[in-house]
Amino acid sequence: MTLGFPALALILLFPAFGVVFNLFLGAKWGRAAVNVVGPGVMFAAFAVATWAFLKLLAMPAGSALTQHLWGWIEAGKFHAELGLRVDALSGVMVMIVTGVGALIHLYSVGYMAHDEDFARFFTYMNLFALSMLILILADNLLMMFIGWEGVGLCSYLLISFWYTNPQYAYNGRKAFIVTRIGDAGFLLGIFTIVATLGAHGVWTLDFVELRNNAALLGGAGATAACFLLFIGATGKSAQIPLYVWLPDAMVGPTPVSALIHAATMVTAGVYMIARLGFMFSMAPSTLDLVATVGALTALFAATIAIVQPDIKKVLAYSTISQLGYMFLGVGSASYASGIFHVMTHAFFKGLLFLCAGSVIHALGDEQDMNKMGGLRTKLPITFWTMLIATFAIAALPPFSGYFSKDLILEAAYESGHWWLWFLGVITAGLTSFYMFRLIFMTFFGDSRVDSDKEHHIHESAAVMTIPLIVLAILATVGGWVNLPDGILWGNAFVRFLAPVVGTFKPILEEGAISRSLPLAAPIIGILLAYILYIRLPGIPFLLAWRLKPAYDLLLNKYYIDELYNLIVTRPLFWISENVLNRAIDEYAIDGTAEGIGLAVQTGGQVARRAETGNVQHYAFVYLLGALGIVAYYVFLVTGR
Repeated sequence: MTLGFPALALILLFPAFGVVFNLFLGAKWGRAAVNVVGPGVMFAAFAVATWAFLKLLAMPAGSALTQHLWGWIEAGKFHAELGLRVDALSGVMVMIVTGVGALIHLYSVGYMAHDEDFARFFTYMNLFALSMLILILADNLLMMFIGWEGVGLCSYLLISFWYTNPQYAYNGRKAFIVTRIGDAGFLLGIFTIVATLGAHGVWTLDFVELRNNAALLGGAGATAACFLLFIGATGKSAQIPLYVWLPDAMVGPTPVSALIHAATMVTAGVYMIARLGFMFSMAPSTLDLVATVGALTALFAATIAIVQPDIKKVLAYSTISQLGYMFLGVGSASYASGIFHVMTHAFFKGLLFLCAGSVIHALGDEQDMNKMGGLRTKLPITFWTMLIATFAIAALPPFSGYFSKDLILEAAYESGHWWLWFLGVITAGLTSFYMFRLIFMTFFGDSRVDSDKEHHIHESAAVMTIPLIVLAILATVGGWVNLPDGILWGNAFVRFLAPVVGTFKPILEEGAISRSLPLAAPIIGILLAYILYIRLPGIPFLLAWRLKPAYDLLLNKYYIDELYNLIVTRPLFWISENVLNRAIDEYAIDGTAEGIGLAVQTGGQVARRAETGNVQHYAFVYLLGALGIVAYYVFLVTGR
């Protein structure tokens, strides 16, 4: 059942109004007005999204709300329109983006209270939310690409928000360029779909029509298109090999990290694969690639996180790792499990970033955990809410992360990727270890805070702690929407998404090793972190000294950035300077142009010398010409 619902346009209009107001009137009307409008438009969008979602719940399974905006592209037989669609999948996503986004906007009021560029900040934040909403509400692939590019632009603006710092500006450019590489693959994937379907007389990118005509792609066409689209996903969702931008993105304000790296942009790739699941299911080799890259990324990033001293860097690599879990889920053809983890991750990772921001705010912008400790009594709300988020990400029952991560691991096991399942289990243990390492180093033990900052430590204002409390509640109960089969409304979330993304029902028996090991691994990680950072705090220093090569390898992130610089950046700069600039631009292009100019100039000088203006010279030349003609006829024509 499809029902027109004009109010869907308001979900976009509210943040669009925020952008216009903050851009043109924010500085003039002052901080108070911006603090109302910036978060207010997101809460208004959340209200409309909730209205639409409740209406969708009251409709039969598989229904959708739509709103046609206007015609867009008519090029020969190809057509594309601007339209909005809320079905089960986009309904879940729009609730996440507007709900968690609104809380992050509210938190930003307190966090950015002393920043003079507050109007520009909320302009970018509202624009980012608008772009993400376009991405998830689009009813066709081309309109999705508009939102896809919009969040890329906004991530650059927000990461380099404090652009007067050259390093911050560089990190923003790095994020923009790396994600553009992936976007090239996304665009080629769109072209492949259009060309393949066009050969069969189908000229559309509408999701419903694509689903109805997916068989026309064939196995080869679907594989090629899905592979290229997955390249785009690796850029936006920070997977191997295009993950390198995300850790450096931590230089932006902490609310930016929470918005981009928890609830919105980085999940775009997962959402895209789930939205086109009918196509990816036709390309099993690409799905295997998605699952493999996801599992390897999850483990790879987790190993780096276990030694990072910067609290936001730990969370950054944690985000990369959790995104790997999501790709493992969708790559196992359990698209609902990946989206389920998108939702729970938005709750607990958004909370973790905001709690980290509360700590940084209290310590005068200090991010080194070696200069923290003993903060649980001074920041009680931050401590308890961050502890809840840590329980959730560590996948301990009954917190939200347990249900979504468990569903992903079951999907990997059931799909036959048992070795990827095993990597996921190891990653679960590492996750609990590095997250409780963060908790113990930050909130327990003796204080290592600089003396000039220690007496200023205080809990954040209510405008910052209220979002923490709300997210802590969601991080606790958010996973209960998909309780195991046989318990109350068991498997409800998966059943809700099934008409859009397909079904998946775990069939593992209770007590099997595949059920018990994923729960044991996090507990082992917690115990190990407790021993090393509470009971025997000197051991980590000893291990770092004894295993210095391995420690330095992890601390320096496997030297991947240096490797990229060696094998990619430097060769490109060398080619640019010596081949493109000198050989082609200077010698070939400039040389040709200058040579032609020199030839014309030389010819002009010769002609100028011949044209002397002397009548005797002209008469002499005329005589020579006449003699030449006579000689031609006498000796050549007559043969004499």
